Amino acid sequence: MTGRSVVDLVVVPLGGVTAATIATLMPRLTPDERVRRDRYVREDDRHAFVVTRALVRAVLSMHGPSTPDAWRFATNAHGCPSVIDAQAGSPRLEFNVSHTAGLVAMAVVRGHRVGVDVEDARRVVREDLAGRFFAPAEVTDLRGLPVAEQPRVFFDYWTLKEAYIKARGMGLAIPLGDFAFVLRPPAAPAITFVDGFADDPRRWQFWQAWPTAHHRLGLAVERSGDDLEVRLRTLAAEALAP
Repeated sequence: MTGRSVVDLVVVPLGGVTAATIATLMPRLTPDERVRRDRYVREDDRHAFVVTRALVRAVLSMHGPSTPDAWRFATNAHGCPSVIDAQAGSPRLEFNVSHTAGLVAMAVVRGHRVGVDVEDARRVVREDLAGRFFAPAEVTDLRGLPVAEQPRVFFDYWTLKEAYIKARGMGLAIPLGDFAFVLRPPAAPAITFVDGFADDPRRWQFWQAWPTAHHRLGLAVERSGDDLEVRLRTLAAEALAP
């Protein structure tokens, strides 16, 4: 990419992905990835893993000099993956992936840390996850809504919180109650932190979308000035084949 950085946000629907399509994508996997794929019990989970790995390699090759099969990855102390330094280039090529029932999402950008989360908003949340994990202000806001609206807004908060901790590269090492989102559409989501939390809310941009009628997506991207442009596109799994 040249000039101002753009966040390339790609989603791949999993509904209708056939065993034949998965067979065409298998050559994208390394031997280690094949072992990891075989650990999944459910076929849907195996398919999602294969599509995710193929997506990562295909999209990285749209932004970097390596062929899809040549990409190599490292993980930090929290298990978050990144492109190895020798392939990352300058500004550094950053990416993040997420998948849920029926959809895989990937965000790629140069020079900015990025996190993405996607959830199937039809999923029934049986426990009081908000009460257990959200910041008090978020819980108050959520419970103050009409009951019919609460499931949708729950996933607004959940995807943004997941995207932020993934962009930080620390996952659940950051307690979800230590930061809170302010949702006031049509304004973009904003983040606040508890006293003493080591971060600056001004350096983060947040973005949301409904890539399908029932999938909620949250994006967090580090910025150093104006908001970055986000381009959302859909690819078919078949397009990821060698």
